[in-house]
Amino acid sequence: MRPVGSKYLLEEPLGRGATGTVWRARQRETAGAEAAVPGQPGETVAIKVLKEELANDADVVMRFLRERSVLLRLTHPNIVRTRDLVVEGDLLALVMDLIEGPDLHKYLRENGPFTPSAAALLTAQIADALAASHADGVVHRDLKPANVLVKQDAEGMHPMLTDFGIARLADSPGLTRTQEFVGTPAYVAPESAEGRPQTSAVDIYGAGILLYELVTGRPPFSGGSALEVLHQHLSAEPRRPSTVPDPLWTVIERCLSKDPDRRPSAENLARGLRAVADGIGVHANAAQIAAAEGVAALLAPDPSPAPVPDTPGAADPTQVLPNTNAGGYDPHAATSVMPNTGAPQGPNADPTAVMPPVGHNQGGHGGNPDEPHPWQNQMRAARDRNDQTQVQYLDPSQDPLRRRPQRQVARPQQPQQPQPYAPQHQPQPYHPPVQPQRQMQPQQPQHPQPYAPPQQPAPPQPTPPAPRQRRRDNPNRTRIPGLGCLKGCLVVLVILFVASWLVWELSPLQDWIGTTKGYWEQIKDVYNTVSDWMGKVGGN
Repeated sequence: MRPVGSKYLLEEPLGRGATGTVWRARQRETAGAEAAVPGQPGETVAIKVLKEELANDADVVMRFLRERSVLLRLTHPNIVRTRDLVVEGDLLALVMDLIEGPDLHKYLRENGPFTPSAAALLTAQIADALAASHADGVVHRDLKPANVLVKQDAEGMHPMLTDFGIARLADSPGLTRTQEFVGTPAYVAPESAEGRPQTSAVDIYGAGILLYELVTGRPPFSGGSALEVLHQHLSAEPRRPSTVPDPLWTVIERCLSKDPDRRPSAENLARGLRAVADGIGVHANAAQIAAAEGVAALLAPDPSPAPVPDTPGAADPTQVLPNTNAGGYDPHAATSVMPNTGAPQGPNADPTAVMPPVGHNQGGHGGNPDEPHPWQNQMRAARDRNDQTQVQYLDPSQDPLRRRPQRQVARPQQPQQPQPYAPQHQPQPYHPPVQPQRQMQPQQPQHPQPYAPPQQPAPPQPTPPAPRQRRRDNPNRTRIPGLGCLKGCLVVLVILFVASWLVWELSPLQDWIGTTKGYWEQIKDVYNTVSDWMGKVGGN
């Protein structure tokens, strides 16, 4: 069991919808004067707990409180009475009369469609409830079989319309930003789907769809997606079943008119449906049949339909209470300011009324008014977290960003000496750990710190780098790709240049180029010269 406020106790869930969950509840004590029905302890009621996203929306909560009187005074034999409204933290709930019976949607699935006469009489009672709410300026905007409870007693079946005001509470700027209308796609009026101004005619359109579903077992428009259903509401016409009499189809056709100005008022709809029910019955006389055939004359539109405000709360002007001191009621009088009874009176008194700290003397955080408030502790903790970061001296040799990576030289492992066996219960001598020698660090002036950081163990001293054995062991040596090939090319070019210069200077190439002899003539001339030189050398 879960308590709701101090007067109600939830027992078990009865159903779950798009806006909340309905619970069977029990009244713990008599409600106060703010409730429409005080009730008695132990009385069973129904409580609809709205969804969390509705309760967390500030606009919904304000409208919930503003429309409290409207919902509580809305009474009719075919309307589920709202007894009380509960606002507690992040919970919003409506306390209603408990109706023992299924909703109309479940009844249709279990028992099948109604006869045309029974469907007309049932819808006429729903139209009576709509006429009462429209006269009070309340538009339901989500009329469908799931929002009609079936109450059965000795007198017969009575439909009870519920969820009045829920659609308007859900019509919040923060909640309808991702959708274009409030309601169910299969029962939404064309003007609601297009975002046009809405009036009480949207409930008449919903009553026409409900009447069609009562006699056929299904709504007139359906599709694979919500967009397809909305498109049919805007452009398609409902198909007439063969089992629907002409007078009843005339009523359905007028209620489902795309033009809201052609739809009848709720009061005229109830009158026309009763005339149709009398004229299509098996015991109808000639006068009743004639009245049913002329039902179109009874379906006059509403000359002043109840408007639905475009902006939530825009149609609710501020009401000025009559000024009893002046003697008469002046609607243009200035707003009366209530006297400040909580602040000290006097010429230098602060006119701003300060609410008492939440939680003091109410079990909030201890009940002692001298103790700090929880929000003060939270603010102090936030300031401690935002203190300046402590700056301390760091040895450059211990800075991991400045140390060069060194290759670890594998050291030969020393063979472990076998340890003599010692029993576990024999105490071992204690050897204090050897502390590594720390380098002398310059002393920094000590500044007062808001808190002392935890002592960290001294970092181990870095091992000395191993001597470099080969040039390639240096990991930081700069390597230029292709540099070895470039050096070889340069050396070859230098050698070729020197060799060509020596050939040019030391050989008779210059003389050969200066004469006009051919290649073979030059060879023959060289041969003769060499032969003469050899002969001279041999003769000598």
